[in-house]
This record gives sequence, C-alpha cells and structure tokens, in this order.
Amino acid sequence: MAQVNTYLNFTRSTEEAFNFYKSVFGGEFIGGISRFSDIPPSEKIPPLPEEDKNLVMHISLPILGGHLLMGTDAPESMGFKVNSGNNVYISLHPDTREDTRRLFKSLSEGGKVEQELQDMFWGDYYGSLKDRFGVQWMFICSEKINLAE
Repeated sequence: MAQVNTYLNFTRSTEEAFNFYKSVFGGEFIGGISRFSDIPPSEKIPPLPEEDKNLVMHISLPILGGHLLMGTDAPESMGFKVNSGNNVYISLHPDTREDTRRLFKSLSEGGKVEQELQDMFWGDYYGSLKDRFGVQWMFICSEKINLAE
C-alpha cells in the first residue's frame, strides 16, 4: 500500500536523535540501523573516510498512525551540506514504478532533480528532487522490474 513518510537528514547525530525519538514514541527501529559501512564497494561511489563508516545510512521508526519517521546522517564526504531547511524530505512510497515515474516527472517540472530514478543496491527504485517551490521529495518504490516494460 502506498504511503507518505517524513525523512530527516542530520550532519552526524541521527543515531542520537532517533534514540531520543524512540524514547518519546516507543517502539523499535524497523530493520535495525543501516550504516554507511554496509554499502557494497562500487566504482560509482568513492571510498568513505573511516570516520564516516559508522554513521547511519538509514533508520526508520514508526511513530503515530502508521507514519514512519526515517533518517540518515548526510556526510560532507559524500557531497552533502545539511542546513536547516534542506534536512527534511517528504518521502513518497508509490505502489508502482509507473506511479513513481509520473509523480517524479510532475513534481520535477521547474524544479531540480537531485538523483534520477534508478534501481538501488538495496533493491528499491529510488530518486529525489526539489520542486519549483523548494520542497524536497524522495521516491522509494519496491515494485521490481517488469521485463515486459
């Protein structure tokens, strides 16, 4: 089922922030904590400095009414520059790649694509953009490739 969640970017304090949110809302992290050290080696991704390998790549905590609070550390070594205002994304999880492409195309008109939609190493179809009003969106679709497409 499609859903909308909130995605937070932190400089180096995601784990601390999410442990705080966990103490407020209760519950458990879905799937534990993924670290940047979990990224498989790739020619497309430069090696991370040792001090960034233990940072949080992804974390997810259910809060209220099925809403997920998700987050990541956004290290400068990977080209991120977190400022107040660019640290929150609306995370859309459409049911189909077709819906994902349609929404991505529509929201990117007049805006700026940060990452084109593509299959990612963790298995999802992913992309991100900033719309023409400065709102940041990320798209995560779990539907696998249909060879008939």
